[in-house]
Order: sequence, then C-alpha cells, then structure tokens
Amino acid sequence: MNNHLLPTIWIMAALFSGATTATAAPAAAPSKVAPQASEAAHAATKNANTQDETHERVSINTATADELAHMLNGVGEKKAQAIVSYRETNGPFKHLDDLRVVPGLGNALVERNLSRIKL
Repeated sequence: MNNHLLPTIWIMAALFSGATTATAAPAAAPSKVAPQASEAAHAATKNANTQDETHERVSINTATADELAHMLNGVGEKKAQAIVSYRETNGPFKHLDDLRVVPGLGNALVERNLSRIKL
C-alpha cells in the first residue's frame, strides 16, 4: 500500500464512523412523542374541567329534596330532606357554606358539592 494513501484512508474511516454517529441521531426523535402525549393529557384534563364547570348547579334555596338528591354527590333522600327541612325552619341560606350547619352534612360533603350548588 502506498504511504500517500494512508491519510486518505484515515479520513475516509473518520467520515464513515461519523456517518454511523449521524445515523444514530434519530434516536432522539422519541422526544417528540413525549410532548404530544403531554399535550393529549393536558387536553383531556381541560375537557374534564370544562365538563365540571358546565354541569348544572342546583339551588339550595329552591330545589326539592328529589332534585337535591339527584344533583348532589353523596346526598340521598334523607340528607336532601334534611336540607329542605332546615331551609323551611330557618329561612333561605345566605351563603353556600351555611349548608355545613345542616344536621347530617359534614364539611367534606359540602366541599365536594360546592361546584354543584348555588343559592
């Protein structure tokens, strides 16, 4: 082999080894998938929040016991009737948080339903 070809062979070897590294670069492509998945998760959360915000609210001052039982989470006929009875005895609720003083309703139940009620 001629000595003057040796540097050319080394250059060619370096180019080909660089080409192998260059073809390995597309392995970074899956990083594009993560933002898409993240965007999909964000969109699903946004849709769920929109559904929560657009559901119908029930008035604790005018609803019947059946309406309250149907619309509120964790409230059956008995608790719904307690709300109506308290309202009839004490007058209309002035604040949503006043619902906490109704016998049989706890803080957790009221908190869980704040987005579902109105005055």
